[in-house]
Amino acid sequence: MSIKVSDHILQRLREWGVSHVFAYPGDGINGLLAAWGRTEDKPRFIQARHEEMAAFQAVGYAKFSGKVGVCAATSGPGAIHLLNGLYDAKLDHVPVVAIVGQTNRSALGGSYQQEVDLLSLYKDVASDFCEMVTVPEQLPNVIDRAMRTAYTKRTVTAVIVPADVQELDYTPPTHAFKMVPSSLGVASYAPVPASADLSRAAELLNAGEKVAVLIGQGARGARAQIEQLADTLGAGVAKALLGKDALPDDLPYVTGAIGLLGTRPSYELMRDCDTLLVVGSSFPYSQFLPEFGQARAVQIDIDPFMVGLRYPFEVNLVGDARSTLEALLPLLERKEHGTWRETIERNTAHWWEVMRRRAAVDADPINPEYVVHALDALLPDDVILAADSGSAANWYARHLRMRGAMRGSLSGTLATMGPGVPYVIGAKFAHPDRPAVALVGDGAMQMNGMAELITAAKYWREWDDPRLVVAVLNNQDLNQVTWEMRAMSGAPQFLPSQALPDVPYADFARSVGLDGVRVEKPGEVEAAWQRGLSADRPFVIDFRTDPAVPPIPPHATLDQIEAAASAVLKGDSDREAMIRQGFKAKIQEMLPGHRRHED
Repeated sequence: MSIKVSDHILQRLREWGVSHVFAYPGDGINGLLAAWGRTEDKPRFIQARHEEMAAFQAVGYAKFSGKVGVCAATSGPGAIHLLNGLYDAKLDHVPVVAIVGQTNRSALGGSYQQEVDLLSLYKDVASDFCEMVTVPEQLPNVIDRAMRTAYTKRTVTAVIVPADVQELDYTPPTHAFKMVPSSLGVASYAPVPASADLSRAAELLNAGEKVAVLIGQGARGARAQIEQLADTLGAGVAKALLGKDALPDDLPYVTGAIGLLGTRPSYELMRDCDTLLVVGSSFPYSQFLPEFGQARAVQIDIDPFMVGLRYPFEVNLVGDARSTLEALLPLLERKEHGTWRETIERNTAHWWEVMRRRAAVDADPINPEYVVHALDALLPDDVILAADSGSAANWYARHLRMRGAMRGSLSGTLATMGPGVPYVIGAKFAHPDRPAVALVGDGAMQMNGMAELITAAKYWREWDDPRLVVAVLNNQDLNQVTWEMRAMSGAPQFLPSQALPDVPYADFARSVGLDGVRVEKPGEVEAAWQRGLSADRPFVIDFRTDPAVPPIPPHATLDQIEAAASAVLKGDSDREAMIRQGFKAKIQEMLPGHRRHED
């Protein structure tokens, strides 16, 4: 019995272990949709509200499962809509395969309806592999290479299938000239650097007296080895934001996140070290790394094209983080845990006390730092966390302490708005037995999150654990950009661009069959979290938060903060006037531990 090309595509995806495809329908993939019907929806077609959300869900699925995320869309506008989510995957090194339709081959070049040059459109986002299937014999090779490339290069690949090709009878490649047969699977491999390079790295690390370690998501599989290395070298460990879940925060020498959204002890760790080891991170902000000439440095990364970036490393080790560290550890000499390690641990303990105090500062109506700080102690040890871009990412970075089997992520490099809710929906299909929490601002919720609550309402009954909590920090302001305008441009808030309408998010959740609550008083915060984390369905918490609480950089001094505040103090709108009231007093209260001038 003959099968169609579309049938073969879905069959090959199943053979690759693909269980879900996040997608939105359209007539450019009608052949594939018919094939889904013939295969009884295997792999599962997960219907998002928008193609961009389908791509974000595929990214979330891939980030939290370790598998390739697959998304699909129709030709023209559908393929265009996928792009933002695909760039999010590409920039965060996440394996995603996009399958998109195209107009019939006979119409190509004819300025036909929905005809877009998809090979040109996708040549950047899917630069490692982007192909159009024009004859059945290109399969299964095109699918196999798309999957294998996505897995091995941790990137985006794309397969374009014209609508008429989807309907052709499938004929496999033959044992003939210019036919390309193919096979399934990716062999596991864990490259290790040459012994001479390992020896050079060990010599450098052994010579250091104040060792700092920076880890990223590439160190996630090397937790035990990082802990052993930190103990051997008496080092402190800072984390790039994509590596927040790579090491628990309850270890006393783990200083937390680094960068503008990072912590003061991470800033001090980099400021004062004489030796730096970077493992599995391409953290881009070199101003938060040691001054040039201050520290000797080693980098470990599995991607040879990513080594040597960001800092003048003396030794670049290309290899798998875990295997490389296992080979490096026997070469390291144990250091006493003296003043350096004691200082790191003292600074870190002090930072968490600073966070507690900042969360306790009164605000109108609720301090957003308190909202997230209160969540920290209530989180299940197997929770999956996602933060959206904006001020919510600051509080996620600084107030939530990873422990146990917790996972967490956000749009780390593209820093796009809107992935928070679709990330956790993708995560729930990867781990239907685990709770999930999304921290989003009201801007991101209005942009994407509200529509994706409909997706959650459509599918939540299939999840073994129905808990999915969406926390909206509702301050009626695009707050991160507002504060950036004040700090970087000295400009007061520009209301036409920054002010947002107040939306009853919890009411909307209930209207689609979910549950939720609006919280307007600090005394209601903890109970709301407990209610959401014990709910029998997805739950939205609409926290009314104060836009006057600034996302203060960890390295900021009081002098710098007061200078940045001048934009607020000179504002002339009623809203700015409200923020001005007591602003300096609030800043002073929020900043125990910040210095009057740089040490």
